Amino acid sequence: MYVIGLTGGIGTGKSVVAGILSEQGALILDADRLGHEVYLPDRPAYDDIVEEFGREVIAEDGTIDRKKLGPIVFADPAKLARLNAITHPRMKQMMRERLAEAEGAGTRVAVLEAALLFDAGWDDLTDEVWVTVVDAETAARRASERSGIPIGRVLERIQKAQMASDERIRRSDVVIDTSGTMEDTRRRTLEAWREIERRLATRG
Repeated sequence: MYVIGLTGGIGTGKSVVAGILSEQGALILDADRLGHEVYLPDRPAYDDIVEEFGREVIAEDGTIDRKKLGPIVFADPAKLARLNAITHPRMKQMMRERLAEAEGAGTRVAVLEAALLFDAGWDDLTDEVWVTVVDAETAARRASERSGIPIGRVLERIQKAQMASDERIRRSDVVIDTSGTMEDTRRRTLEAWREIERRLATRG
């Protein structure tokens, strides 16, 4: 099985590219969705998070309330680092298990979609890495329109919590610029996909 790591900052179009790859038959593993599972009461990270951040981050249904936890960790780099130290290793193990299941089921190409692919050290689970890029203002505008969070706050979160775009580009194999039209993004994505198909066909 061939594994593509798909990364990029908030609002850079990762989900759009993942959708195009899914249409081509790739299996998409979304780290955000796996991340939600890490916060559930029956998962190993749950008790550590409550111990670290207090019972005030627990929602009425007993799960971790990420809307309460978010402002706490994004306001303090040390607390964000502590949360990441708790959750990232557990998420990586879950990703490893899901990839093994996919391979066992005969999946040909899987896409590990994760904004924090490099930050968390998950890139060693992949065969190559794609990064989506766009200027910070466009990314912030897109994310603000989607979430309702003011553009200024989104920009602040991008600057505080995420790896610089230049660093992601340097460490990636394929760069997908999503600043143009949707058709531009589709064309660039399919060009990169066809290159993988050619290589896989050559490998037999």
